[in-house]
Amino acid sequence: MTVETVVPPSKDWCYVEWTPVVAGAFCAAALSVILVSFGVAVGLGVSSTSPTWRDASAALALLSGIYLILQAIISFGLGGYIAGRARAAIGAPESEEVERRDGLHGLASWALSVLLGAVLASLIGASTVNRLATRTPIADTTAAEPLLSYELDKLFRSARRSPNTDMSAERGEARRILMTTSSHSGVSNDDRTHLIQQVAATTGLSPQESERRVDGIIADSKTAIARTRRSSIIVAFSIAAATLLGAVAAWAAACAGGRHRDGGPLPEWMVGFNKLGGGRAANL
Repeated sequence: MTVETVVPPSKDWCYVEWTPVVAGAFCAAALSVILVSFGVAVGLGVSSTSPTWRDASAALALLSGIYLILQAIISFGLGGYIAGRARAAIGAPESEEVERRDGLHGLASWALSVLLGAVLASLIGASTVNRLATRTPIADTTAAEPLLSYELDKLFRSARRSPNTDMSAERGEARRILMTTSSHSGVSNDDRTHLIQQVAATTGLSPQESERRVDGIIADSKTAIARTRRSSIIVAFSIAAATLLGAVAAWAAACAGGRHRDGGPLPEWMVGFNKLGGGRAANL
């Protein structure tokens, strides 16, 4: 009995082919940007600093999170399919090793696209902060943190004050006091009294009217911070779920792309899509 020794091709020693990985990552990142931009344009942004967002229902926030997850599955699935489909065929088709390598390429494409998205988001955030820092005075910190801008406008609203009056110091101090409404103890009596005196001095209202305005703004600020915190939790869970499900989609799509490359049988969900696409093409 003779044993034949099969020498694998040189490309077999390269476990990861970076060209398909990079191509899949760029395609996934590009499609993700398109889908996220479309969702924001039609009002499916998961969070916003606009005061009108605070009145949005929980159903809209949940729908925004679901859309974020779906776009991640579609985008990473496309990137994983391209990474698996464009990889060079190695070994016998439909073997566990081939499927494992295809899945690894899809997972690498997912990881690279996530890093590209993180870098892009960091660059956009840094440029936004730099523009705000050059356009606003150092003492005016409300522009950098617009969470309570609407409440501050209501707090210092006055018909007699000159429009050129600089209120940056007063608004900054009031904002820091109103941020304490989210703590367990809330706004202290000293801070509340100081706000009442500050509003009365800057707006010309009577002490009673200033007190009513300050109490109303304190309640509104507490509600606004609570709703913003709820939106932040939805954002965190949506991003985590979208990222993890995107990894699963990239792995599965890469394995499907590898089967398509080797001429093997496709998964049932891909067969259904092919039949649907073929039927539509025939109707056209």
